[in-house]
Amino acid sequence: QVRVVESGGGFVQAGGSLRLSCVASGNIFSTSAMGWYRQATGKQRELVASFTGGSSTSYVDSVKGRFTISLDSAKNTGYLQMNNLKPEDTAVYSCNARVRVFAGYDLDYWGKGTLVTVSA
Repeated sequence: QVRVVESGGGFVQAGGSLRLSCVASGNIFSTSAMGWYRQATGKQRELVASFTGGSSTSYVDSVKGRFTISLDSAKNTGYLQMNNLKPEDTAVYSCNARVRVFAGYDLDYWGKGTLVTVSA
């Protein structure tokens, strides 16, 4: 069984920072890729940042220069450092982790999300 759990969300004023964590655990060897998504109330879920191996990262335009994604494969833990937060960043943030399971192939797992609220 594989679990993916996010943490680090909370309430912050505009201009502040938060660091989200995403931990994959269970019958896995490693985590090779990760994506952070967010869904605001009444809006569709969007991919905010992704780490696809090596130093390959990508960001949605609205967070470029403010958010940084990273992945510690040995710890099966990913991070999303969010700086200069804006009220429009308010959303539930979820991670999708690509893990190598003991059977020898890769699967994607979702966490339940963590709420980020940014006040003006």
